[in-house]
Amino acid sequence: MKQRYDRRQFLQTMTAAGIGAGLTASRPLSAMALAADPIRIGIIGCDTSHAVAFAKSFNKDVPSPGLEGFRIVAALPEASPDIENNQKRFPGYLEELKKLNVELVSSMDDLLAKSDVIMVESNDGRPHLRQALPAIKAGKKVFIDKPITASLAEAIEIFDLAEKHNAAVFSASSLRYMDAAQAVANGSIGKVFGAEAYSPCALEKTHPDLYWYGIHGVETLCTVMGTGCVSVSRTFTPETDMVVGVWDGGRIGTFRGIRSGKQDYGGKAFGEKGIVELGPYKGYEPLLLRVAEFFKTGVSPVSREATLEILAIMDAADESKRRKGAAVTVASMFERARKRKH
Repeated sequence: MKQRYDRRQFLQTMTAAGIGAGLTASRPLSAMALAADPIRIGIIGCDTSHAVAFAKSFNKDVPSPGLEGFRIVAALPEASPDIENNQKRFPGYLEELKKLNVELVSSMDDLLAKSDVIMVESNDGRPHLRQALPAIKAGKKVFIDKPITASLAEAIEIFDLAEKHNAAVFSASSLRYMDAAQAVANGSIGKVFGAEAYSPCALEKTHPDLYWYGIHGVETLCTVMGTGCVSVSRTFTPETDMVVGVWDGGRIGTFRGIRSGKQDYGGKAFGEKGIVELGPYKGYEPLLLRVAEFFKTGVSPVSREATLEILAIMDAADESKRRKGAAVTVASMFERARKRKH
């Protein structure tokens, strides 16, 4: 790990140089110190627009407040060989990363040597356990983009390994951090009695149905409903999914997955003090602010339990589809995953 500036020493140095008066409120001393010696971010997996978008945010000449003191410095290029669209976009993303002064490295050892923290950005959840494992074993802080894995069993394995190696792991969809969803989660309408969420829900044959894109809407729903989903049932047509979850206390939440017509993100929450729209979606930066704070503190803003329950709900939805819409318990999905893990 590179040596960090001592803030007091930095202040003394700036004062001695006679340039302290030139500092402005928009560039505080702490931000300048971090900019001189940033926290180095390494990316593994470059087959998603997220890798480029995140690099643009962190590597700006003047980053947004809260993103100062970080820089994406290196990336290990990987793309899923059996997902055609990922292969098609991969070369363009690499060119964009190079334009942002991100070094492309040839091995995980190189990536770890050049980075203080890691972002796993493969669009494909299947390699995430393998990709994250060396960083976890090295005790680094790791952000894993959605889906955390392509199976609940492997997600449990990631958290178990992180605990074993005293590493910190955080995974989330950017939809979790829509302003309205966060306000509801923080009590703006009191107790939430129910909610509905919707998002695009394209399917990818290599992943359980909702893991690929429906996860955005499912995570929106779980953000406002919290943990405690008991059972799930699903109605499927080629154009639409309707997933109904029953939470503890008889609360009901629904997810509508859209595969035709207008594509958008949003929903509605029903609480003791009001009914509010969940949206609009404003992009990646609210998520990146949480990632930056996580990289500083090592404390994930989303618990292990909340992250795993999202996957269990999506697994239960797939099982319900196989059972022609019958209700499936979330507990049974955890039991099945633990058997597979062992």
